[in-house]
Amino acid sequence: MAAVIGALAAEAGEEGIVLCCRQFMNSLDDSSLAEVKAAISSEPWLEERYEVGEKYIRTVPQLAGRVDFKFSGLDRNLDSIKSKARVLLCWVDEAETVIEAAWVKLIPTVREDNSEVWVTWNPESTRSATHKRFRQSTPNRSKIVEMNWRDNPWFPSVLEEERQNDLRDRPDQYEHIWEGDFKTVYEGAYYAKSLIKAKHDGRIKDLHVEPSLTVRTWHDLAGAGDKADAYSIWVGQFVDQQIWMHGNYSTEGQPSAFHINWLRQWCLDRNIRRCIVTLPHDGDQVKQDYSWRNIWNAASEPGVVEFIVEVIPNQGRGAAMKRVEEGRKVFPRVWFDEKGTQAGREALAAYHEKRDENRSVGLGPNHDWASHDADSFGLMACTYKPPGQTADAEELMASLYSKGSRRPAGYLGN
Repeated sequence: MAAVIGALAAEAGEEGIVLCCRQFMNSLDDSSLAEVKAAISSEPWLEERYEVGEKYIRTVPQLAGRVDFKFSGLDRNLDSIKSKARVLLCWVDEAETVIEAAWVKLIPTVREDNSEVWVTWNPESTRSATHKRFRQSTPNRSKIVEMNWRDNPWFPSVLEEERQNDLRDRPDQYEHIWEGDFKTVYEGAYYAKSLIKAKHDGRIKDLHVEPSLTVRTWHDLAGAGDKADAYSIWVGQFVDQQIWMHGNYSTEGQPSAFHINWLRQWCLDRNIRRCIVTLPHDGDQVKQDYSWRNIWNAASEPGVVEFIVEVIPNQGRGAAMKRVEEGRKVFPRVWFDEKGTQAGREALAAYHEKRDENRSVGLGPNHDWASHDADSFGLMACTYKPPGQTADAEELMASLYSKGSRRPAGYLGN
């Protein structure tokens, strides 16, 4: 269709370019050049209207105008794209990995009255800039179309055989590969099978907060100064033999008040006046009067929302892998609120082992965007005790405030 648009524009006497972009393109071998050539050679009408060389595609001189195909990688050639004159059509392929900075620079480049931007991609994550820009908040004067194998009139028999094989042998990957669902399984992901089983068992659904039971939160902290890393929170309850995870929060570059206000508002929206804040061992680290325990204690507001703060001792060497092991153990007990934990489940699905491919050995959990939510989830798993093994609420509150802090009044519940 890009070749058709270019040919029609040239026949109408227009001059310009059809710009084909991908986020990563080190050479023409990484571009859409071969695909466009194949499309042109497959249609006699197009073959008559284009000159095709080893490194170029352009309309023939006999047409009234001239249209050239240009190919650019957004990661390296972004600034040069701004100088591209008269872009009639811009096609961005494999757009899942295109970053927001690239969209900000690219879209104003396509400025002719009748020009268009086409974006094609296989969705992987709701976190991607492409998903947020085009599906989550669809721009004016745009059209979003979902197309799959069944919509392709030229769908070959060899791909149909592959599709059937995936449906039979790799059902956990089938929905993403063939039906356009977000990617939920990553190679080497620690919780992939557990999440699939939770879905099949019906443990991902709408959950209500049980008002008679304690609301608990587990945190992974931002570094000193609040801006060095991501801050993550899971919110849940222990309900009989089950662990109900109601909500998940993760953000970067925000001050402590921002995290506190999120949790306070989450509680107020559900008429919760008290919750336990469980921090990892660095919640007690003090640097220039900076301590996460102190921050959360100071933010406690009896009668509004009271935070009861506990800090878990340092788990020592191998703590990250210990959290993974404990997370796998408790996962069969875990139920997820479908909407409230969507981002957190995506992080758990992506949390994977870092590998040294040269030595073919694992190097432990990979530290990336997914690791913060995974760490706070693992903190929950490490502190979970089945019913009958949890401390009485009054005893818990007394132990939490044993260092001289005032002891809150009232009874927690479970």
